[in-house]
Amino acid sequence: MMKKVLALALCVCMAAMLLAGCGGAGSSSAAASASGSAAAGTSASAAGALDPNIKATLTFATYDNEAMDLYEEMDLEGRFQELYPNVNIEIEEFKDDAEYFNQMKIRASAGELPDLMYLQTRYYPVFKDYMVDLSHTQAAANNTLAAEFAVAGKIIGVPEKISTDYVFYWADMFEEAGVEVPKTWEDFVAASEKLQSYFGAQDPSFMAIGMGCKDSWPMYPLMEYSPASFSGNGAYWDYMATVDEPFAEGEPIRDAYTKVYDLLQKGVLGSDPLGLGYDQALSLFLNHQAAMMVDNSMGLAKIEASGVDLTNLKTFYMPYTDEEGNFNHIVQGDFFLGITNTSENPELAEAFLEFYFAEFYPEFILRVASDSTMTNAPKDKDPYMVFADEEQPEYVLVSYMGGGDDYTAIVNECKFDYNKVGTSMLTDGFDLEATFAQLNADWSAAREKLGMK
Repeated sequence: MMKKVLALALCVCMAAMLLAGCGGAGSSSAAASASGSAAAGTSASAAGALDPNIKATLTFATYDNEAMDLYEEMDLEGRFQELYPNVNIEIEEFKDDAEYFNQMKIRASAGELPDLMYLQTRYYPVFKDYMVDLSHTQAAANNTLAAEFAVAGKIIGVPEKISTDYVFYWADMFEEAGVEVPKTWEDFVAASEKLQSYFGAQDPSFMAIGMGCKDSWPMYPLMEYSPASFSGNGAYWDYMATVDEPFAEGEPIRDAYTKVYDLLQKGVLGSDPLGLGYDQALSLFLNHQAAMMVDNSMGLAKIEASGVDLTNLKTFYMPYTDEEGNFNHIVQGDFFLGITNTSENPELAEAFLEFYFAEFYPEFILRVASDSTMTNAPKDKDPYMVFADEEQPEYVLVSYMGGGDDYTAIVNECKFDYNKVGTSMLTDGFDLEATFAQLNADWSAAREKLGMK
């Protein structure tokens, strides 16, 4: 039986280790040293056969609750044990990505990362020195996105999902309110207003867009992706790192956030968007008390598992249109599976990664809503997501990249948090111009302190 580990207990343990004196500088040196030795060991595994009778436990951390259920149902451990009968798979499950990455940062500093872990591109700068180069693996060779997200020529994670956001909506509510699927940003704003006015008159708790901003992170489709989407630049954060005042007049992020702010001021998130979390917003959407909800394949899995009648559920892409009229659509790899250089069994971890993408993944990806990233595992798009392609058959694909080292350093210095900027827009007395001025001052000061001017 595959063993689950309670994340909270591990978090307390790691925090105690840090308080005992696991310093950042020493840990960085150890990570660099471990990186070299682990990488060498992994390379060696390609030349020599791994003993099928090896006895070991591989630790594997995830925050994908949907996948965790499938690992049990599809017997991930048992199938790997057909190759290595004396190897146990111990999966550490976290409730969400925020908890996961916060604790992985602590464990990285303590030298206690799991053997295998998932990454997101925005966390590459944080973990890149703790990951093994997977460029030589067959899994990376068969992956359609891995090379595109290489760091300094090294593939440190193999993405298992293609992540993109959809606007889920109730077609019957659109029809009743006389609203068409929007093709431009301006159309989207107008449609949101009309839905809010029509249904909000009858239901004070109605939200044209169900978002649940009490949790902050549901703001990401608007606050994280809008600058790259409106500008058509998937590497926008790296551009932003080169500018002293990125929120000045004429800068893409200022224009994007101004558009978002104007949308939020129209009350289309309902009467109390900061009083509701994501789960509450989702519940309202499922109950037709919200007409739209911006989410991804993980959200669709929750919608499908709800048992609600989905006859009228459809999708369209968020209509981020630029000045030239281009319909820019963000796509990125997600759940990048990598091997840590603190692993005591790097060869075995690599064997697991190869097994996962060659033997387990082709069946697994058919059970989830996400699109496949592997050439050896083709998959048709989920029927609910096909609606979005039918509504917008022509769009400009924008490959979204997380910010690099300079961007991350600036953000850490000035504490810029795009989602919190978004939730602040919903508070009484918020001053957009003053916020831009403060963000510019903080950003410029951070670049100067870091020697980037």
